[in-house]
Order: sequence, then C-alpha cells, then structure tokens
Amino acid sequence: MTPSPAPQASFRDLFTPKLVTVLREGYGWRDLRTDAVAGLTVAIVALPLSMAIAIASGATPDKGLITAIVGGFLISALGGSRFQIGGPAGAFIPLVASTIAVHGYDGLVIATFMAGIMLVAVGFLRLGTYIKYIPYPVTVGFTAGIAVIIFVSQVRDLLGLRLSGPEPPEMLHKLPVLWQALPTVNPVAVAIAALAIGGILALKRWRPAVPGMLVMVALGAAATALFALPVETIGSRFGTLPTGIGFNGLPGLSLARVRELIVPAVAFAMLGGIESLLSAVVADGMTGRRHRSNCELVAQGVANIASALFGGLPVTGTIARTATNVRAGARGPVAGMAHAVFLFVFLALAGGLMSYVPLAALAGVLAIVAWNMAEKREFAMLLRASAGDALVLLAAFLLTVFVDLTAGIGVGIVLGSLLFMHRMAEAMAVDSKVRLLDEDVADSADGHGRFDPARSADRRIVTYRLSGAFFFGAAATVASVFDRIGDPPAVFILDMTDVPFLDTTGAYTLESFVHKLERAGTAVVITGLRDGGRQTLAHFGIAEPRVTLAASAEDAMRAAEARLAVT
Repeated sequence: MTPSPAPQASFRDLFTPKLVTVLREGYGWRDLRTDAVAGLTVAIVALPLSMAIAIASGATPDKGLITAIVGGFLISALGGSRFQIGGPAGAFIPLVASTIAVHGYDGLVIATFMAGIMLVAVGFLRLGTYIKYIPYPVTVGFTAGIAVIIFVSQVRDLLGLRLSGPEPPEMLHKLPVLWQALPTVNPVAVAIAALAIGGILALKRWRPAVPGMLVMVALGAAATALFALPVETIGSRFGTLPTGIGFNGLPGLSLARVRELIVPAVAFAMLGGIESLLSAVVADGMTGRRHRSNCELVAQGVANIASALFGGLPVTGTIARTATNVRAGARGPVAGMAHAVFLFVFLALAGGLMSYVPLAALAGVLAIVAWNMAEKREFAMLLRASAGDALVLLAAFLLTVFVDLTAGIGVGIVLGSLLFMHRMAEAMAVDSKVRLLDEDVADSADGHGRFDPARSADRRIVTYRLSGAFFFGAAATVASVFDRIGDPPAVFILDMTDVPFLDTTGAYTLESFVHKLERAGTAVVITGLRDGGRQTLAHFGIAEPRVTLAASAEDAMRAAEARLAVT
C-alpha cells in the first residue's frame, strides 16, 4: 500500500514567531526572571563585542550597539528560533569595511536596507531550506578566511601603529601599509592588548562564569583613565558616544544608488542568511528544539531594515552569543529581547564612560574572536580528506582573504557542485547479465564491453541494470556502454530499480537508445521505474505501448518471453 504523503505545513505554521509559541505554552514570572538573567549575561558579552566589531568594520562603536539593540530585539521577537541572539557579527567585518570604504556609510545603510528586503522575500518564498546545500568545505573555507581578515584588521590597534593615511580594506594593499608602519609600534598598546588577551583566556579557563571580555575591557579603560596612558581610545578617535537612538531614514536613496549597491546588498543577504541559520542549527543541537528557517529569515530581513533606518550595521544571528544564551539557561525569545533592552540601558547610562576604552583592548577581544572563529581542526581535516575537498576549501579560503567573500563563496559553491557531480557520475554503474567480449572489457574504461550473443544464456534477451543517479553528469558514461552493444537482441530489458533519480539529460539518452533499438526491431522492457522517473521518461515519449513497463524483474522477464512467443 502506498503511504499517504505527509501533510503540508500551513503558512501560519511556517511563519509564527517562536515568541508566540512560547507564550502559548505558558509563560510565568519564573520564566521571565530566568530569561532576564540570561539576557543580562548575553548583554555583558555583547557590549564590548558589538563596539569592537563596529570599529573593525570602519564604523563608530555606537553603530555596533545600535545594531545589537534594534536588530537583536526584532530577531528575538519575530524569529523562528527560541534562542537566537542577533547583532553585528565578525563575519560581516570585511564586507562592511569594503562597502564603507567604497560607498561611504550612507551606501552601507542603503545596502543593508536592500539586504533586509531580500531576506524577507527569500523567507516568504520558502527558500531558506536551500541554504543548507552550501558544501561544508566552502563554509569552513570562508569562515577561516574571515577569521584571518579580522585578525589582520586588528594589527594596527594591537600594536598601536600610526599610519600615514587611511588603512586600505583590501588585504593585498593593507599588508604593505602595515609593514611600513611597524617602526611606530606603541609598547603601551602592545602591553594592553597582550594583557587583555591573556586575561580573557585565563578567566575562560579558571573562572568561565566571569565575563572575561567585559572585565578586561573595563580594566583597560580604568587604567587608561587613571594613569593617562598614551594610547588611542574610543574617545580620542571617535569622540563622545551618543546616549540614545534616533530614526535616521534612508540617506540619498535613488535608483542609480540602488543599482550601484546591488552587489554588496546581495552579499549581506547571503551571508546573513547563512550565518543566522547556522546559528539556529547550533542552538537546536544544544537544546533539542527545531527552528523555523523561513520565519527566521523573515525576522532577519525585518531586523536589517530597521537597523538601517536607525543607523546601524547589517545584523544576523550570532553563534557565540546564541550559545551563551543557551548556557545561561534561557527559556525563550524573551531572553534575546532582554539582552537588547539591557544594552540600551548601558548605552544610555554609560555612553560617556565608554570614551575611555582603549582600542588596543577591543583589538584583543577581536583577536580572540578571530582565533575562535577559525575552525582549525576542521580545516586540517578537510585538507587531508581528499584532493577535491582540499581544492574547494583552499579556493574559498584564499579568495575570501585576497579577493572578497562573495567570490570565495561563489567559486567555492561552483567547485563543490562540480566535485559532487563528478563523484555522482563516478558512482553510476551499468551491469549486464550476459557475458562480454574479453578484448572489449580490456579496452573499456568502465569495464563493460559489447554484448556477445554466442556467450549468453539466451541469445535473444539482454538485461542491463543501472545503479546510481542517472543525471547529466553520468549520461555520457551510460551512453558509451549502450553504444558497445553489438548485434541488437530481440528483447532488451533495462532494470532501473537502483536509480533514485533521473533527469532530462538521462531521459534523452535513454530515448536515443530506445530509438536506435526500435529501428533494429528490438523490443524494450523497462522495470523498476520510480514515479518521478516514469513521468520524466513520458515527457520524452518513452511510455507504453512504445515500451513495456514492468513492476519487477520477474515481470520484465515474463514480458520479454511473451514478446518472444509472439515473434
């Protein structure tokens, strides 16, 4: 009996925010207290990180806080994950920095707004599930590349270098500029960065419950203020931070500007979708829950639109802060909303004090982020896995570092797809149930020769079995085997029981072969066709009565014998 198809999820099922689901399940004061504590924990982690990411991106530190406040609140309130924490992400640093350098901050705002619209559209079109098809070597490659870019972008502040001009965003131009500035190293900045990195690592090992990043940044700020240390601070480079959030709108929006910014907007949308869904998957793995991917993308889109309108940066789900939220015992999306509220309170009450934060301490924070982001063990494993995986990995990594993230992901996906198709084509097998000419076996790369009627059990019937996906990558292999059949038999049986997929190229190959057999007077029996394959072949005219379609190999043999009895 054919099983009934699974019921399709309704629009309401797919796009109901998890906040609504949690409230329907019952949400009390105890849950609120637990989520408030988790939100405060995440806010303490997000405070220095948001400022550091914004500075590394070429923006002012308050832009990072605005992104975490506005975008983080909306992602939690509207998203399809119970535990997702939104905000500025390290993965965006190279894209944001290059966009600001080329198009200015106003251009970044418009690109972020456009990316939000794209993400909303992708979510409502239910395309979120396709993001998971990005090959793993591509993900590891561009993530490692981003880690390298983040670290190199912090060399200036880690060493306290004085540059003669603006720091170029491109890696090939950035490295010579940093090299020329090495004689201007500031020992005090180096000491602050080293103490920040060492303190964060020490606290993580011996006191993991203590927010090491915030503690070391606060200590650096206190030391800088008390001893008037000769290092750059947030205040000396950016001035006093604002203590509120205002609506900015879209500056200079025009059709020409939209055309100019379409490429970075697509890059923001693509990376934001990938990063947010990876983060949601991590949260699912830690909690046993399941997120709604398309609902999550819609929330990401709305958050990016709002972040742009309020003067923020591109926003996405952040893996480290989401994991912190889960470990802090969050019960649901209210924790993420509380994290945004706490950040707003910090900005309103302590915005002036943040001016004393040394940039070297924030650079130390991002150095830790870059080290943790680089999936070192996975990178080494993929290098040893196979030549094909290593090629995809290195292409994504090197192009991300030396060209841009879009090229790294795009080329990586193309190479990964080609590698997959090659492997699927290699897995395609054609087996005959007749003996083959020995000399042709030796000459045949696939190990199959011409049919020899004199050596078969029945000289009038030939049976061939296909195994594997019969798609355009394998069509040439199958066609070459078919072409090696010598004198046509009276009946040709094609067993496709082990063919899980048949595309139009495979169907065209079969149609050409069936047409060749028809001209020779050979009857064709096909068995084991699945419903999808049956429909594809029917489009090419391969259906009864032109061929005989049998349900099993035994039925196919009986049909062949019946054909022989008629002739």
